[in-house]
Amino acid sequence: MTFDEKIDLVEELCMTPGISGFEENIAEIIERELKDVADDIEIDHMGNIIATKKGSSKKGPTVMLASHMDEIGLMVSHVDDKGFIKFATIGGINDQMLMNQTVVIHSKNGDVTGVIGSKPPHVTKPEERKKVVPYDDMFIDIGAKDKEQALEMISIGDPITFKSWFERFPNNLVMSKALDNRLGCYVMIEVLKRVNSKATVYGVGTTQEEVGLKGAKVTSFKLNPDMAFALDVTLSGDHPGIKPEEAPVVIGKGPAIILIDASGRGIISPKVVRDLLIGTGEKNDIPYQLEVSSGGTTDGTAIHLTREGIPTGVLSVPTRYIHTTVSVASMEDVENTIELIVAAINSLK
Repeated sequence: MTFDEKIDLVEELCMTPGISGFEENIAEIIERELKDVADDIEIDHMGNIIATKKGSSKKGPTVMLASHMDEIGLMVSHVDDKGFIKFATIGGINDQMLMNQTVVIHSKNGDVTGVIGSKPPHVTKPEERKKVVPYDDMFIDIGAKDKEQALEMISIGDPITFKSWFERFPNNLVMSKALDNRLGCYVMIEVLKRVNSKATVYGVGTTQEEVGLKGAKVTSFKLNPDMAFALDVTLSGDHPGIKPEEAPVVIGKGPAIILIDASGRGIISPKVVRDLLIGTGEKNDIPYQLEVSSGGTTDGTAIHLTREGIPTGVLSVPTRYIHTTVSVASMEDVENTIELIVAAINSLK
């Protein structure tokens, strides 16, 4: 696969809609990419996709790679008499990023474009302009003349994604919605294509991570691997408005090996996993960064608490403006993430 083809795959993953609970289109891409690589592919009751690549040794360990497929989004919750739509948020969304966004409602009749409307500045009082409008005071305008027409176009419960585009920036950077976590999905796909190990590797596209790490809980219970890695993104602290101590990981210096997230309420990576990733980076001259985070968490938290406990690590691509429509990341960091995890798995005895 050429570099342009790899970028095209990242773009396809990012632009394909798939909010929590509606990840089936992402699973189809993963299945298509891995059908000639994996020895077995299955999709479980929750929509998780599990691609198994058997190791060269029957006595080799088993390794789970978890990349969540879902993106943040919205859902239709109500239609008023004038045809305006109220919505629920799905996943962690900052209300201020919602205002005046263009959205796509994915209905059974096809995609419907809408805009999140707001009160014009001409009639906004000065004190109102200083406040963030809460999402439940917002609405979506799809151009319907009344409730009846709106309900011919969409239905209660329809998923909603943000209308965005994919852009190639200078310095090997890309901009898009849903880099969290379609970059992780791309990393997982590439790792399965490249890995050649004694270990059997399970490439898992998990569902509903953004709303409770749900898919990872059931797949890790099913597979019960000897070791696991969550492949995700993490905050990049290299832009104005954020202090280095708040987010020391930056774009362009390699993947982040997560030592602790959510101040330890999430995962505290075990020594065996830390040593494996750090040692692999040092031995193979692959750049990496270390992160101790007080913020969010990943599928790794659910996996490492499964059954008797599964040694689990988290490897993340530094990304600016996570959970917005304009996230930015480095394809060089993505490539180094792939190389690090492939080398780590290949080194397992």
